[in-house]
Amino acid sequence: MKLTVSLLLLFFTFQNLFSQKQAYKIYTLAFYNLENLFDTIDHPDKLDEESPILKIQYNRSKVYAQKLKNLAQVISEIGSQQTGSFPTLVGIAEIENSTVLEDLLQTSSLQEKNYDFIHFDSPDLRGIDVGLLYYKTAFVPLYYKNYALKLWNETGMRIHTRDVLLVSGYLDNELLHILINHWPSRRGGEKKSRHLRERAAFLNKKISDSLFTDNPKARIVIMGDFNDNPTNSSFKKILNTKKRKNKTAVNEFYNPYERLYKKGLGTLAYRDKIHLFDQILISGSLLSNNKNFENLGFFQSHIFNPHYLTLSSGRYKGYPFRSFANGTFTNGYSDHYPVYINLIKMLKL
Repeated sequence: MKLTVSLLLLFFTFQNLFSQKQAYKIYTLAFYNLENLFDTIDHPDKLDEESPILKIQYNRSKVYAQKLKNLAQVISEIGSQQTGSFPTLVGIAEIENSTVLEDLLQTSSLQEKNYDFIHFDSPDLRGIDVGLLYYKTAFVPLYYKNYALKLWNETGMRIHTRDVLLVSGYLDNELLHILINHWPSRRGGEKKSRHLRERAAFLNKKISDSLFTDNPKARIVIMGDFNDNPTNSSFKKILNTKKRKNKTAVNEFYNPYERLYKKGLGTLAYRDKIHLFDQILISGSLLSNNKNFENLGFFQSHIFNPHYLTLSSGRYKGYPFRSFANGTFTNGYSDHYPVYINLIKMLKL
């Protein structure tokens, strides 16, 4: 999997932008599935004993510390190629609790970055949740809430899965709404489980519609590990995502990752098939028609996949360098690549 945008293209794009005798702020909004970031404690109220780290017999605390260090390095570097800095907002998935986030922010790569986090425990039986890291100097949370995704199986039993997290706050004095997701897996097959992800998409639509009712020009970002590709029905039929910016109304969603997916790019691989499950959607209100970007506007989308995040040899050469395999710690990172977008705004000189 190659870099989303070549360095040469980025150079000329930014050179053209900044040659107009204007100064711009560029913000990075990212999403990263942290692949089973569990602590080393077996909690009796969760099925966390099936987590990879609890299956490790020796040096468990050392493995945990190294896993945190590896993930923190990645997070600190997302978007640095464009901004020269670390990301402003990072949606995250596959975290066990607030403790692992506190430990993550105490690593050497992140402890001086002035990050904080927002997190709720979800009803997922394994205890995996979503959350948001935010750079306190740039983003000011105003409101946050978790929305339960209520699902039932064919026998009428409740399927306990991850909540959807809504965080509303001010980025550069502009109100932004972030929805963070980790949709139901494809266990049992894509077709059999499709309706579960369609229900998750419908919940996102319901939340977004409520925000648009309050403000028809609400600026909304939907991000997550969706366990669906950009062309699946959850996106195209339920959320009605658009693949072209100029075809996206103010209260609709543009999906820049549909174009990348059709180019053969992805964020994970399974049985030698590439998938792009990790995506960031942008409401039409962030697709600025003003070329000077007087307000926050969407600029570019990316997949963060530097060489060190990819296996360079062996059976899974070219796959993301995951941290757990065959009951052992690989000293890798995650089985997903992070994704990120740039929002840009002109500075008043």
